Amino acid sequence: MFNPARTRFFRPRFFMIGILSALYVVLALTGPVTAQNDRKTSGQSDRFKELPTPNDVSTQSPPVRKGSPLSNDDIIRQFAAKESDFRDARANYTFRQEVHIQTLGFDDRPSGDYVRISEILFSDDGKRSERIIRFPPSTLNGLSITPADIRDFGLVQPFALTSEDLPKYNVTYVGKEKVDEINAYVFDVRPKSMPKFSNDGDRFFLGRIWVDDQDLQIVKTYGKAVPEDDRNKFPKFETYRENIDGKYWFPTYTYGVDTLDFKGGSIRMKLEVRYTNYKQFKTDVKILGDDK
Repeated sequence: MFNPARTRFFRPRFFMIGILSALYVVLALTGPVTAQNDRKTSGQSDRFKELPTPNDVSTQSPPVRKGSPLSNDDIIRQFAAKESDFRDARANYTFRQEVHIQTLGFDDRPSGDYVRISEILFSDDGKRSERIIRFPPSTLNGLSITPADIRDFGLVQPFALTSEDLPKYNVTYVGKEKVDEINAYVFDVRPKSMPKFSNDGDRFFLGRIWVDDQDLQIVKTYGKAVPEDDRNKFPKFETYRENIDGKYWFPTYTYGVDTLDFKGGSIRMKLEVRYTNYKQFKTDVKILGDDK
């Protein structure tokens, strides 16, 4: 997710940095996010040790689930259609996006900050725009934020697997789990092909999704943004969604702690993104009759 800054890595004399990402976040995937948040239960991070292999292009269909009138392919098609509705609906909502990134030093103590708070709004003529509310200079230690990172905040962290994007991914049924009190289908998701990294290139999600077995909408994702290269690394993260207006499951919280391994050294970091104040955009149009 990040590019190493053009400064020397922070290397304290008496200890090593522990080995280590709103609206644009392939590492050696050896373990899940290590830190926990208040929505995670004990031991949850041990459910899966590795993310799906991005170069695995197997097209074998998952087996049909016993006791269900729907095959896994049916479930995938239906939730992808719901995700298309979700994407279109979210495009008609205003909301606040708060990005907070920290580099971590000894004992995971913060050693630098990046804060970017903005509002996604509409102009009077209905055009979508972003208004920056707070964006102080970054003090991240050894990391710089790239255009790909900015895109990931709004695209990959609130990942939506739509019908339009479904042909680009391999989706494999894993099983069923509970997310809080929600019974969910679990699927591994990986791109069918991996392009070379570029700041303005295509961005993909690699990881795992949880789909509500009633609404057939994604309620949680765990994974990372890809592709990456030697200078641009992206952290693993979890994104939770909440039901908005009784219709749509919109992302409200993204969290991750990970180690980014660069050729010049490793940097540990923490990512938090909050999406709040969802409000459906409505134009204020008045029809005036002729004066008499």
